[in-house]
Amino acid sequence: MSHQVLARKWRPGRFEDLIGQPHVVRALVNALTNDRLHHAYLFSGTRGVGKTTVARILARCLNCETGVTATPCGECRSCMEIAEGRHLDLIEVDAASRTRVDDTRELLDNVSYAPVSGRFKVYLIDEVHMLSEKSFNALLKTLEEPPPHVKFLLATTDPQKLPVTVLSRCLQFNLKPMSTALIAEHLNRVLAAEGIAAEPGALLRLAEAAEGSMRDALSLTDQAIAYGGAGLTEADICDMIGLLPRSRLSELLDNAWAGQGAGLLQTLNELDALAPDWSRLLEELAALVHGVAVEQAMALDSAAVEAGPASDPLVAWQRETARRQAPEEVQLAYQILLHGRRDLPHAPDPRIGVEMTLLRILAFRPEPPPREQVGGSAAGSGKRGSDRVRGTTIPEGAPASRRDATPSGGRASRAEPANPLPEPAAAPEPVPTSAPVAVSRPTSRPVHAVAEPRPLDWHVFANALQPGPVRELALHADLLEYDAERVVIAVQSAHRMLCTDRSRARLAEALGKILGGPVRLELRDQATASKNTPAARLAADAADRQARAESEVRADPVIAALRETFGAEVSRVHLRDEADSAGEGSRSRP
Repeated sequence: MSHQVLARKWRPGRFEDLIGQPHVVRALVNALTNDRLHHAYLFSGTRGVGKTTVARILARCLNCETGVTATPCGECRSCMEIAEGRHLDLIEVDAASRTRVDDTRELLDNVSYAPVSGRFKVYLIDEVHMLSEKSFNALLKTLEEPPPHVKFLLATTDPQKLPVTVLSRCLQFNLKPMSTALIAEHLNRVLAAEGIAAEPGALLRLAEAAEGSMRDALSLTDQAIAYGGAGLTEADICDMIGLLPRSRLSELLDNAWAGQGAGLLQTLNELDALAPDWSRLLEELAALVHGVAVEQAMALDSAAVEAGPASDPLVAWQRETARRQAPEEVQLAYQILLHGRRDLPHAPDPRIGVEMTLLRILAFRPEPPPREQVGGSAAGSGKRGSDRVRGTTIPEGAPASRRDATPSGGRASRAEPANPLPEPAAAPEPVPTSAPVAVSRPTSRPVHAVAEPRPLDWHVFANALQPGPVRELALHADLLEYDAERVVIAVQSAHRMLCTDRSRARLAEALGKILGGPVRLELRDQATASKNTPAARLAADAADRQARAESEVRADPVIAALRETFGAEVSRVHLRDEADSAGEGSRSRP
């Protein structure tokens, strides 16, 4: 017996075997079960999603010898003839090859005759949008009021080209492109039944290349079987389709995030030998980064179900990278990749465009700004763990700071404030812990028991932090209680996205410097907005300053004269802060 391609061998013969179109199956099954059949159906959708297959299954349901049913037997003469394409009462027409009005008239001449062997005479017109305008006009009357024994099943990939008069006479069903996961799952079942081994990565690559079409996926699988022989591997599929293995793409991102420029360029040189599609390469890198961002979002959601161990190496890499990289680094990399793909046509060479995009990820990594020197001495150059010591600008009017002794080794001393104004915490490695967060002090300072906590002015503390996620968390938090070892703050649900493990760890460390020891930071939910948070106070102060400024401007003699003489009005008063006026030299601030 000759070989039968997978797309034909595994074409569904029943509604329950149809993949990915539950909305269509439900409507048709209910119509068949309740005997509410229409005379004309229109199935639309992209290639390979099952339009003709649904029409043939419906034809079997209508003409099965057991009766009109949603579950045809598949064994009677009528079912078998329809499956084999030789039933006399199923007239399949390819409208792309029969566009003339004479062809349509010839087709409709037989409508009035009763079925030969079936219950209904079914006209299946594929690619119906290819009919000419005159052909549609010839079809209209029959399509609206056909004889009781006639059913019209129309299929098209472009329903916009059909006249509205035709659309209004049909029940329309739009078949959706299938998801990558759904296609890969079906391919896995098909290959298991065929006795062919396949790697999960190979199935995913085939499903992605199919772009939502199950027929394309099965055709590519046939090609992959011929290419790979005994089994399907991801490397073979990538070679066949012209894609790059995900493991090599993840190497590029790892090198970029780790600051390893030499390794990054070496990997690009190796990929260049494969003559890749550089634009597609950036798309796939962006898809990988998206997966990492999704893993980070799931990790932050306490209601999310904890995922089990990943069998797919790509998923395992995404989870590990999500724990290792800061969210701001992931988001910045995604944006850089999108801009790099957009600018690729303007690059001197596509390879150069991709190289510069990845080098941009390597160069532009979010990092807290350097600390200004406190008391005239340089900030220490030593490291605690793998974190560089960073500081903050001491606000004007703050008391003098003290210094702790540093370990021997000739390094400059570190500045520690001896008052409620803290230094912002050094940028630690991402801490995969959950609240409560316990943060140890630097080993260079001995730990002593503290009977009473040092005073903590939450508003001064929050305003003194460096700009960034930690400061935003402190500004939008309300201090409930604290002692030498524990600080309890409340955050409104609208600002819960600021409460990442990394931000909480840094905030706990900054509080430890103020209170003189390790601090356990506890967060509670706040149902309503509080007027006592530093952010609320800053907003109130800003509104008060604005009101005073507007009052002063309107009371100015010059403004009053302009209003009286010319009818001028003060529409808006804009206040510039210190940052706006810092770069203006000696010009006075209005």
